[in-house]
Amino acid sequence: MSPIEIFKAGGYLMYPLTLTSLITLAIIIERLVNLRESRVLNREFVGAVNGLIERGSTGSALQMCRENPGVYSNIVGAGLEIASHGEVRAKEAVEDAGRHETASLKRYLSALGTIAAVSPLIGLLGTVIGMIVVFRTIAESGGGQAAALSTGIFQALITTATGLLIAIPALIAHNFFQQRAETIIGGLERASLRALHHLYMRSKDDAVSS
Repeated sequence: MSPIEIFKAGGYLMYPLTLTSLITLAIIIERLVNLRESRVLNREFVGAVNGLIERGSTGSALQMCRENPGVYSNIVGAGLEIASHGEVRAKEAVEDAGRHETASLKRYLSALGTIAAVSPLIGLLGTVIGMIVVFRTIAESGGGQAAALSTGIFQALITTATGLLIAIPALIAHNFFQQRAETIIGGLERASLRALHHLYMRSKDDAVSS
């Protein structure tokens, strides 16, 4: 059977299943493109910012963050903005910015999780509807209409299989991107705190030398 024939045989529940499959594919492509450590946490940029901070060029580091907006630069920039208010305030600013910025790294993952949970249920609903058709046919004709019986059973099997075919990759993708996001967030936290450490270690060294 062609995909169109299978789609028609599955009944009207194939429409929401098709929609969820398209959403799943779109999210997977978007996350593969945007949820990359090299894109979120550019090592060269991080090294350049830290280098400026270590040399005491805090203003230049802040300007660099402003001119290159991104998850890391926004987090570190928030700390550099109020660096003069003390280390505690700067860390609080970095943590607040971090919570806001890292939320974008988990964008659409909840939708993937929902699709992974809902798609089999839609397929199960199709199974129930197909079996209702079967038993109604049996009740009305005593089981003599084999074509009608096979149509109901076929519909039940198609929707169930389609729901599982959508849910399985959606669940795998959800777990994969969740783990990748956690790894990147950990790297961001370490890089941001390292930048503040360089900043205030230099301040303490300058105070001692003076």
